[in-house]
Amino acid sequence: MTVNIAVVGLGAFGTKHLDALAQIEDANIAYVAHSKMPLAEEVAAKYGAKKAFTDYSELLAQPDLDGVILATPTQMHYAQTMEAIRAGKNVQVEIPMADNLAGVMEIVEAQRAEGVIAMAGHTRRFNPSHQYVHNLITAGEFNIQQMDVQTYFFRRTNTNALGKPRSWTDHLLWHHAAHTVDLFMYQTGEKVVKANAIQGPKHPELGIAMDMSIQLQTETGKICTLSLSFNNDGPLGTFFRYIGDTNTYIARYDDLVTGKEEPIDVSKVAVSMNGIELQDREFVAAIKEGREPNSSVAKVLPAYIVLDQLQQQLEF
Repeated sequence: MTVNIAVVGLGAFGTKHLDALAQIEDANIAYVAHSKMPLAEEVAAKYGAKKAFTDYSELLAQPDLDGVILATPTQMHYAQTMEAIRAGKNVQVEIPMADNLAGVMEIVEAQRAEGVIAMAGHTRRFNPSHQYVHNLITAGEFNIQQMDVQTYFFRRTNTNALGKPRSWTDHLLWHHAAHTVDLFMYQTGEKVVKANAIQGPKHPELGIAMDMSIQLQTETGKICTLSLSFNNDGPLGTFFRYIGDTNTYIARYDDLVTGKEEPIDVSKVAVSMNGIELQDREFVAAIKEGREPNSSVAKVLPAYIVLDQLQQQLEF
């Protein structure tokens, strides 16, 4: 069975998903969609899609469409995810699936009612580096005592991951912190019972906090310290330090080293070293097998409950 996929939103992350899907044997890039038709048609030709769209509803009406990947601006995620679910289409939405808890809850409830596959793009669950650590935890060989995480970018102007201008504003809490909050709960297998957040001044033009600090604690006392910044003029990205009872690991995207910077070979953890590809492989496999995927909207819901608690603290 070949799964016909549409990618909606053809910016930095839309391109990552297209490149990933091109590596998946059972996936067919059937359609693409973007707000600008010339770009949509150009991308469709490049990746062999049979049609390009600017009208999302028209795209969803295609009878042979099996699944949609949404790589659109955050503010569009909730409405587009709900429309896909109501149209009976399987959907994977990039993080966050909504920028408030009410929207996330509606998506989870709609997925349960319609029975389609709905998955959120929590890529850290799929990166080989984090899978390696997860496998150790599952085998009882490693237990997290603390995760120390730094998420650093340099975005004093409104640019995307490719350094190009964009029309929407990013958010440290609902986008970037969501990755770590979910990963911490996924890796520990525990609920967060304490969550604290503070933020720095808001940017006068972007209207968002440029710096943030978050603390989390699970029911058995495991802790996570997360520092986030759009002001960091240095190494960019997210860096995870796992401090455990038997070892220390540092994960940098798909690479992993020990606390002493000794490289760990994670090339055999999965069929690819690309976390986005592994995420998309899970989406395609879940559609073929009719099962709930890892990072389904229901499985990542607890992280958004914590994000809402943090949001309330920041607004106080």
